[in-house]
Amino acid sequence: MSMAKKPVKYYVQVDAFTESAFKGNPASVCFLEEERDEEWLQAVAAEFNISETCYLSRITHSLHGISNPRFRLRWFTPVAEVKLCGHATLAAAHALFSSDLVDTDVIEFVTLSGVLTAKKIPAIHITSASDSQNGEAQDGFYIELDFPVDPVTEFSFDESTSLLSEALNGASIIDVKRTQIGDDLLVELTSVKAVSELQPKLDAIVRCPGRGVIVSAIAPPGSGFDFYSRFFCPKLGINEDPVCGSAHCALASYWSNKLGKFDLNAYQASSRGGVLNIHLDEKIQRVLLRGKAVTVMEGCVLV
Repeated sequence: MSMAKKPVKYYVQVDAFTESAFKGNPASVCFLEEERDEEWLQAVAAEFNISETCYLSRITHSLHGISNPRFRLRWFTPVAEVKLCGHATLAAAHALFSSDLVDTDVIEFVTLSGVLTAKKIPAIHITSASDSQNGEAQDGFYIELDFPVDPVTEFSFDESTSLLSEALNGASIIDVKRTQIGDDLLVELTSVKAVSELQPKLDAIVRCPGRGVIVSAIAPPGSGFDFYSRFFCPKLGINEDPVCGSAHCALASYWSNKLGKFDLNAYQASSRGGVLNIHLDEKIQRVLLRGKAVTVMEGCVLV
């Protein structure tokens, strides 16, 4: 007779890249004490039906403060596993730092994108345009994620001009790049207003080259931000990702080059909104993404 599976502890949702509940990007964080098959992992992600569900399993404990605890981390959208996800990594780190599962300020995650680190850091000043709208602000710590840069390359969109224009509902385009890791189109629009008010045609985005479409524009003076963005990825079951950390691995490279600076404040202008503080280390090609998170719900998966 087969043994019954243990209930899986989860935190759903953890709202990432925000300091207020019901803002930022929600993620489900599940702790696995035993192996689960791919079908189960994908089925649970589809059941939660939010942009990302992530799964944690412990590899090592910390040893008297000498080494950092290490966890395996996998990310799933409602329809597929992905190689990199920033907001779900932030959510996973927040869940661990807020529990008794770690006793250090640094966690290492073994992922499809290599070993990624998350560090608990002191408070930093990040303008919170999204958090001033609705939702009660919560006190908490910041988390710094160490991610690889997603280099942007030239994209010849002559053949795709009409399709991309259709997808973006005729919005005026300044520049188009393609990201190497995410395989997304990064499109600079003429203004923050164009980004914020964009109503894309999702069926046309599905027919565009690459995985998804990032739209971005330089922030207006006095806003407290350097650039705004939004991200659409219907091919992976995410019509619009509320706040996409991995997209900012490409946006950091793009805007650092355009603005001539390595420290950036970013606002993702989805309906939920989200704030990221970014540092680009051009020499070693790493991006530090900093933000907060709030745990909203928790429970157990019983099947």
